[in-house]
Amino acid sequence: MLTLLESLPEKELFPGFHFKFVHAENMTFSLVRIDAGSPLPEHSHPHEQVSMVQKGKLELTLDGEVHVLEPGSILQIPGNAPHSAVAITDCLVLDVFHPIREDFK
Repeated sequence: MLTLLESLPEKELFPGFHFKFVHAENMTFSLVRIDAGSPLPEHSHPHEQVSMVQKGKLELTLDGEVHVLEPGSILQIPGNAPHSAVAITDCLVLDVFHPIREDFK
């Protein structure tokens, strides 16, 4: 199925975090536009997550270890692992979740 990015609605689920979602049969793709300085509180979920920064600089803390992600950086986040983030600059991030994030539908 072909989807055009500009046709997807944007949802601000957390202050400063603007999401566009594509849900496949077994995974969710999330394109996230993040405003500089916006924090994402520590949380966890049963889904595996792979995050790739496309633009900007993002500080992501995974299991207490701080990672600074820049364009081309990819971080694998195991299911149930506590993680948090803060945008150092305006960012564009692609997140992929498995299995599908029913809570984001």
